[in-house]
Amino acid sequence: MNSTSRVSEKTIIIILLILLIAIALFSLTVGRYSISIQNIFSLITAKLFGIDSGLPAVMNTVVFEIRIPRIIAAILVGAALSVSGAAYQGIFKNPLVSPDIIGASSGAGLGAALAIVLSFSAAGIQGMAFGFSLAAVFATYSIGMKIRRGSDPTLILILTGMLIGTLFSSFISLIKFMADPYEKLPAITFWLMGSLSTITNRDILTILIPVITGFILIFLIRWRLNIMSFGDEEAQALGVNTGKLRLMVILAATLLTASVVSISGIIGWVGLLIPHLARMITGPDYRMLIPVSMLLGGSFLLLVDTVARILLPMEIPIGILTSIIGAPAFIYLLANSKRRSFS
Repeated sequence: MNSTSRVSEKTIIIILLILLIAIALFSLTVGRYSISIQNIFSLITAKLFGIDSGLPAVMNTVVFEIRIPRIIAAILVGAALSVSGAAYQGIFKNPLVSPDIIGASSGAGLGAALAIVLSFSAAGIQGMAFGFSLAAVFATYSIGMKIRRGSDPTLILILTGMLIGTLFSSFISLIKFMADPYEKLPAITFWLMGSLSTITNRDILTILIPVITGFILIFLIRWRLNIMSFGDEEAQALGVNTGKLRLMVILAATLLTASVVSISGIIGWVGLLIPHLARMITGPDYRMLIPVSMLLGGSFLLLVDTVARILLPMEIPIGILTSIIGAPAFIYLLANSKRRSFS
């Protein structure tokens, strides 16, 4: 890697960081209770030094109890979904793979639906969503490994994941059909649409360790995803244990997806769209693709969540907006990009 490419990569990262900070500051100021940027800095300074800002207490509550936790959550969710999407696309060597390809999202949806029907608390709903998400991926991997019989393990895992996802989605539909139409059904439907409207500091602390763990694992092995692009036989000839690497990436990406989906609900298209956009900026090298996907994903979801808060008098579920934006944007990227390597 020459000095020019290093400068170029550093420039990309710096620009994306500045973009993320700018969107975060904008998100802090706008909403039903507008706060100027000067007041934002006054509140943050007062908080850091333990002094009185002289501003109304409601401003302090809005900034530190509502907006900052929501901004952090949006960045974490967007970054996690984008990184896991890029990792899945690399390990499966398929540009159409997204974080829910092996059942993680449908598993989380089933767990949350069951918890809502059983009147679990918010923490119980998150726990059930997380547990069922991991269980769905475990079922996909276990079944896929048993039935491959010499076939391409990547293709078998994708097909098995689609089947598991369909099965879990069917159970979700059954639960919705049987649920109380006046209380439980609307709650299930709203959760499945995806939203960050009820995020608290406790929610962020709950997912922080698994999210950081997933990020670190993928960062440490991201260069090996480049080797996997040559195919299993070539990667094995270079000394890579492809089975172990595939399992490690699946576990790390699933840990990211399950953690963030448990607090946000199902948010589609981020893990599919953002890695494609990152490739258009950096190319297929996973050493840069992963950090760029992380920054782009955090910025994108934060911006969409901000729009969801201010676009209409009532808040729009973020999953609806990501679908409205994601589908045409993905078609545009496919139609206007040259043929690229996706692994």
